[in-house]
Amino acid sequence: MAATEQGSDELSLAGPNKNELESIEIELLLTGIHRLYGYDFRNYALPSIKRRIWHHVHAENLPSISALQEKVLHDRTCFERLIYSLSIPVTEMFRDPGLFLTFRQKVVPLLRTYPYIRIWHAGCSTGEEVYSMAILLQEEGLYEKARIYATDMNNRSLQQAKEGVYEISKMKQYTKNYLEAGGKHAFSKYYTAKYNSVIFQPDLRKNIIFAEHNLATDTSFNEFNVIFCRNVMIYFNDELRDHVHGLFCESLSRFGVLVLGAKESIHFTRYSDCYEPLDRVEKIYRKVK
Repeated sequence: MAATEQGSDELSLAGPNKNELESIEIELLLTGIHRLYGYDFRNYALPSIKRRIWHHVHAENLPSISALQEKVLHDRTCFERLIYSLSIPVTEMFRDPGLFLTFRQKVVPLLRTYPYIRIWHAGCSTGEEVYSMAILLQEEGLYEKARIYATDMNNRSLQQAKEGVYEISKMKQYTKNYLEAGGKHAFSKYYTAKYNSVIFQPDLRKNIIFAEHNLATDTSFNEFNVIFCRNVMIYFNDELRDHVHGLFCESLSRFGVLVLGAKESIHFTRYSDCYEPLDRVEKIYRKVK
């Protein structure tokens, strides 16, 4: 009996296993970030957030997540680098051209009936999707009566979006996407090339409002006719995803349009019966109640 009890004591003193320790470190890091800086990543999907945290641990040449926590809590510049790493922007102009073509065909006719149009791009990243919408609205004669609200929690990404400057090497793919999305002109008319970069025309920005907004913690700030939130909620757990769908449902006007990413859906949420599909393939939904 004594030997068994001794063995049990040795096991209890051994501490948590590697996976348990890692989970504790992640929980402490995210709680510290939320309490000190107000950014809430606690309900992000664990596999995704864990992968990005470890990527940043290595990028900072640190030995552990605990070491990253110490540095983040004492060095705001390190925190800002981590925020950018946790919200790595993956976007391009007219990404998924079929979606924008369908938007022209099925949503634009609805927008023509409105005296004023408000569109929210939630999680706008570096702005490519926002400029795509501005171009589309210009070509459809709707831009002058529209306001586009482009929000993200990442200030670094927002700054690039405000400037509208992108690598010239991407223009070949962006031009292809634009044409497949039903573009009506030469894509080059919308930007000026200089050295290895292009800058989009200032008149595309005049009706765009860029602002910081965190979907996890911030509330609704206006009523919208269209909300784009594509490939953002795939990184959320069920609780946060349901919270954001509630935010969007509250923010959309009656018969407002919600556009989601290819791997996202309104189904299996508490708000699924508030919408009807305008296009199931492209994940375009209209709020009906």
